[in-house]
Amino acid sequence: MQLPEALQRTPLCTFLPLALTPDSITAVLVGLDSRAATFQVRRYVNNFRAEPLLAILPGVALHELWSLMGVAEHALLLVSTFVVIVGLIGMLAVMLAGLNERRREMAILRFVGARPRQISLLLASETLFLAVAGIAMGMALLYLSLYVAQPIVQAHYGIHLAIAPPGTHETLLLSLFLAAAFAVSLIPALRAYRTALADGLVPKI
Repeated sequence: MQLPEALQRTPLCTFLPLALTPDSITAVLVGLDSRAATFQVRRYVNNFRAEPLLAILPGVALHELWSLMGVAEHALLLVSTFVVIVGLIGMLAVMLAGLNERRREMAILRFVGARPRQISLLLASETLFLAVAGIAMGMALLYLSLYVAQPIVQAHYGIHLAIAPPGTHETLLLSLFLAAAFAVSLIPALRAYRTALADGLVPKI
């Protein structure tokens, strides 16, 4: 086998001081001729008393790892769901409070010819605009964090953080969030639809 040109020019004496012999063996990959003997060998190694040995199956270990990561992913998804619910409730409270302050504005719009359906559509579009703005800001913050953390995580832990557009699952979650925001917007829109014209024009003492 021919060595690379850079190694050919390197004097042999530079490699001699290097201690290339390992001090200890921490893992050994064992291959078996018979798959049926896998669990028998694993039981033998785990019950070996002379040395503290542990036999693992790489496929089973990876499956357990991904199962654990799946539980953590579901927990984070549940927390995110509660965060979205709290955010929608807060947005609904703000819209209802603003509706009480805008009763005269709504009455003037209806007085100049705006239909109740148009006013309801106006309130619904405001809520959807806030939801779309929240999604845009969240996606921008996510990709910015991935862009900053990708070289750091790659250098320290050897894990590559892929930066890719949202997949089918993420798109479905974002669509459900928009649908929930639209459903929440129907509450202040229905209230504005039922508000009488005189209720907004007559000043309350």
